Amino acid sequence: MEHSALEAFWELARFHARLNSAPGYFGPTALETLPPPAWSFGAEPAQADELLALVLSGAKTATAGALWDYENDGDPVPEPGNLSILLDGAGHPRALIEATDVRVVPFDEVDAEHARLEGEGDGSLAHWRDAHERFFAAVATDERGFQPDMPVVLERFRVVYQEA
Repeated sequence: MEHSALEAFWELARFHARLNSAPGYFGPTALETLPPPAWSFGAEPAQADELLALVLSGAKTATAGALWDYENDGDPVPEPGNLSILLDGAGHPRALIEATDVRVVPFDEVDAEHARLEGEGDGSLAHWRDAHERFFAAVATDERGFQPDMPVVLERFRVVYQEA
């Protein structure tokens, strides 16, 4: 992904989402001018495109990640209010999302509501567990891999801006 494309997207997203139009606004701070982290869902381009399409359609408003992988990779766990730029499978910025709720629960305690909000497959908890067990086992960066009681970061989000 070309860095200037990310910066151009960030400028458009900030404008359309009115991120710097609060009363008394006198100009951006350094943090407001830096783009938030940019990433894509899934482990391969086709999966990134498929999951992004669910986000853009409104069907996907949640995601899950292995806490052990966040820790192993040195990535911060998302917090409510965090912004992220979603990339498509080719690495192009397509949407700006905001985390609205984050909690950590054991994999085997993820509930049907969260599975439904992820918007994948038939939306059932059984589908979510099957797909995520396979995914976590295949892409784990932490040596513990998948465990039925492993801690999972459950994140809900809203789309703040999307490219037309």
